[in-house]
Amino acid sequence: MTRRGTIAAKLTALVLSAGMLVSLAACEGQVPKTSTAESADRTPDLTVAQEKKIRGQILDLIDAANQSKSTDGLDARLTGPQLEVRASELAIAQATGTLDAKAAIPRDITQTVIPVDDGWPRTVFTITTTTEDQQSKRLLVMTQDSARQNYKLWGVARLFQGAKLPKFEVPKLGTEMGTAKDAKLVATPADAVAWYADLLNNGDSSKYKDKFADDLFRSDLQKLDATVQQGMEANKGTQEQEFTVAKDQLKIMRSTDGGDLVVARIDSTWTRQAGEGRESLPASDAEKALFGDGKATSTMKVTYVNVIAMYIPPAGSTGAAAKITAVGAERQPVKVEAL
Repeated sequence: MTRRGTIAAKLTALVLSAGMLVSLAACEGQVPKTSTAESADRTPDLTVAQEKKIRGQILDLIDAANQSKSTDGLDARLTGPQLEVRASELAIAQATGTLDAKAAIPRDITQTVIPVDDGWPRTVFTITTTTEDQQSKRLLVMTQDSARQNYKLWGVARLFQGAKLPKFEVPKLGTEMGTAKDAKLVATPADAVAWYADLLNNGDSSKYKDKFADDLFRSDLQKLDATVQQGMEANKGTQEQEFTVAKDQLKIMRSTDGGDLVVARIDSTWTRQAGEGRESLPASDAEKALFGDGKATSTMKVTYVNVIAMYIPPAGSTGAAAKITAVGAERQPVKVEAL
């Protein structure tokens, strides 16, 4: 095997571990219990039966796209980060012949959280069962931008092992949607997501580290970073990941305990530069598929879409209960380019 091939093979094993981040096979979060507390006089416009029909239509379209490995018409029922994630998964499946197992979305659910709010846009959170191969439950985020538009699947986050979600009102009473500036929390949703991105960028040196509980997403990323760094340094190369909060990409539901469950999009880039005149090559089947016929150079940049679900406790919480906690995530490469 050539020196170039040996380096690429080593990186392949490393980046495959990146692709398995948050794979969570045989893991599932703790399902939140609904509350029977009295709600305001408002009642939801959406029923449980309607949510089931909407979700079924979305999954029918996704199943058809999976079978054809085509993105044609996908935007009719997908939007936001999920549209980019699914388009990437299908592009990779076209090249490899196999759809990644993590792309599975169960049809059965354990709970749905339906908005009581008047007006638009509207958001529905639905938690699925585990997959047939015992992957973790999925938190589905569906949105409707106006009365005349269809609900679309905006985001999917796979719940972490042991994750504890807050309680919500029963669907017939409905749950209030939150905003990026929600107060009476340990942090506003906008601040919490910005702090989390800072934590991803700076690790233990982040000034926000103590505001967050440990979570599987950060733990896996830190292990991957350390492993790749060793390989890069051995060959006088470099690697860097940079995380950026996407503008106006937050979906929020208020829990009955006064906290918020927030699902946010955080974009990231992973830049790898080979040393000593080497070429930086795609390091996994996914990267090869997305890179296509591109010409390799010394530097490769991989762009990721990350969807993070986190719980923000109410103000006045103390001790461990005051920590902001990531409860689920999705991470998908969507672009691979040589610089």
